[in-house]
Amino acid sequence: MHFVRTRGERGLAAFPARADEVHANLERALPYIRALDVRRVHLMAGLAPRDEAHGRAYREAVRWCAQRLAAGGVELLLEPINGRDMPGYFLDDVDAAAALIEELGLPNLRLQFDVYHTQILHGDVSIRLRRLLPLIGHVQIASVPSRHEPDGEELHYPFLFAELDRLGYAGYVGCEYRPRGRTEDGLGWFAPYRAAAGETA
Repeated sequence: MHFVRTRGERGLAAFPARADEVHANLERALPYIRALDVRRVHLMAGLAPRDEAHGRAYREAVRWCAQRLAAGGVELLLEPINGRDMPGYFLDDVDAAAALIEELGLPNLRLQFDVYHTQILHGDVSIRLRRLLPLIGHVQIASVPSRHEPDGEELHYPFLFAELDRLGYAGYVGCEYRPRGRTEDGLGWFAPYRAAAGETA
């Protein structure tokens, strides 16, 4: 679930003057989070300068939101996003996000590891998966560079899926890609995994 995303700002969490809006928006979202039994919420940082003031505001917003969600057993997710897709996004570094999560030390604060963004930002996806797995609360996938179905291009997803299994990742893998055509027509890439799970088409 995403929140505090208004007027194309891509979030508010990194803006010092808008902390009250972040708090109010989360309070507004809480009844929906409870009613829908949402287990994870993604807090968006916003299109903000990467300076000390905005860094402090973001850290405090993350801390406050994570602590507010903790009572309901809900995880707060931080997702680094590459600057090609979202120029000016405040949180554009996977390692910086991981460092903040470790620094705050909140048990329900987790990393949303988007393979597509990670590959564009840094590369070295497999090594980061191995190193950051204890912090990861959710994984998302898409092909690179087109952001289509995960069936080719730069990344070899069969290897990455096997790596997630080897590492013991037990969470969800979200398909955050832009289908080349109709969604149903592009699901052929998933057929081998469905067959391996003993499901039928």
